[in-house]
Amino acid sequence: MAPAEPRLQHKLLAWLMGPLMALLVLDTAASYWIALRFSNLAHDRSLQEIAREVVLHVRPNGVGPKLEISPAVERVLLTDQDDEIRYKVSAAGGAFVGGDPEIATPPGGLSATAKPAYYEAVVHGKPVRVVAAWMAFDGGQAQDPVLVQVAETLNKRSRLVWEILASVFIPQLLLILLAGAVVYFGVSRGLLPLKRLQSAVSSRSHLDLSPIDVRDVPGEVRPLVDEVNELMQRLGATLDFQNRFIADAAHQLKTPVSGLKAQIEIALRENDAARVQHCLAQLYVSADRMSRLVAQLLALARNEPGAAQAIELQQIDLNALAVDVAMRWVPEALKRDIDLGFEASPDPVLIRGEPDRLRELLNNLVDNAVRYSRHSGRVTVAVGISTGGEAVLSVSDDSQKIPIEERQRIFERFHRLLGSHADGSGLGLAIVSEIAALHRARITLEEDVDGIGNTFSVFFPLAGAAPHGAPVSRMKAS
Repeated sequence: MAPAEPRLQHKLLAWLMGPLMALLVLDTAASYWIALRFSNLAHDRSLQEIAREVVLHVRPNGVGPKLEISPAVERVLLTDQDDEIRYKVSAAGGAFVGGDPEIATPPGGLSATAKPAYYEAVVHGKPVRVVAAWMAFDGGQAQDPVLVQVAETLNKRSRLVWEILASVFIPQLLLILLAGAVVYFGVSRGLLPLKRLQSAVSSRSHLDLSPIDVRDVPGEVRPLVDEVNELMQRLGATLDFQNRFIADAAHQLKTPVSGLKAQIEIALRENDAARVQHCLAQLYVSADRMSRLVAQLLALARNEPGAAQAIELQQIDLNALAVDVAMRWVPEALKRDIDLGFEASPDPVLIRGEPDRLRELLNNLVDNAVRYSRHSGRVTVAVGISTGGEAVLSVSDDSQKIPIEERQRIFERFHRLLGSHADGSGLGLAIVSEIAALHRARITLEEDVDGIGNTFSVFFPLAGAAPHGAPVSRMKAS
């Protein structure tokens, strides 16, 4: 089982407190260095003063300098309640004059003209701070000074460093902790809209696909919620389509199924072979109608709006496809005494499409034209290029004129014109509309140029240039 993902509140707090603690560490290190420097400056001056007091007790002794300091004076100079103080006096040649011989000379030596030097050393196993300075003494030659060294342990210095450090570190630590508490509270308050959003979504029914209210949603989360709302809208449209499809299918299949049952019951009660044969013929017609209805329902489902992402478009010659489909309808047109013609463009008309769906589109247009045209009427399938540079596939018929107010509704599912007695489910033009939408094509419905019937035109974007304006050929079924 994967570990739980840290909450956003904890992530934000970690991202804030982590850098702040790192800055606190860096600030503490810098403060320690500064505190140590100031502590040394403060106490180095006292060491230099002790050195000046010590040199006052150096006297000439004929051969060289001599230290004359009483125990009482030494106690006054060297007594300290926190640290041990030791000193050492050396002649110019390095000869020991007095004090503590354990104090080491300055690293690298110290010239007589140099300023006082401060350095760390170890005396009797304890770390000390030492000042070393060449100083002239009373009665001696100016060019013959003595080297005075005063060493002091580091207790006072360390205590002062830690006191300075504590005075800097503790307030900063408290300030960071306080800031963390304030930020934690602020983040908690700031995330309340997200918690309310979570509660609102979790309490929803699985059937509730209404948009999420974005009024209290933070701006950073608004794009995500907007995308979720759009997704829910698309999902709602898909579910509505499926529900409508199921309801329509059930409604449309109910009638032919009832007819089949009725014909079967009649056939079962008949003893006359001729009447049984008649019932069987009616059964075949009803079954054929139901088969066609089922095929159209499946075609409608297959070409729903969401199918655009699944189809693979390829380059197609609309001329070749249209003539192939038109030729398949010649027998049916002859059976109905329909003059079926085809007017082709003299050059290939290339579009991008899915061949099976385009055949389905044209089949439904031709079926609609042949089915509803008057007896001995004329149906023309034509391919060309419009003046706007689009490929045009049109089907003209001699059927009943469709009123202007009905021309939009004619593409709705199961919509049929009043007064139409031809067999049909009302799905053919709906399928045409869906397939055209998948190919980003547009459909127009106008009165035929000869004033009789209607012309359905589908305009496709061209995949390649083709000249237009040349004469067309006509294929005729007669």
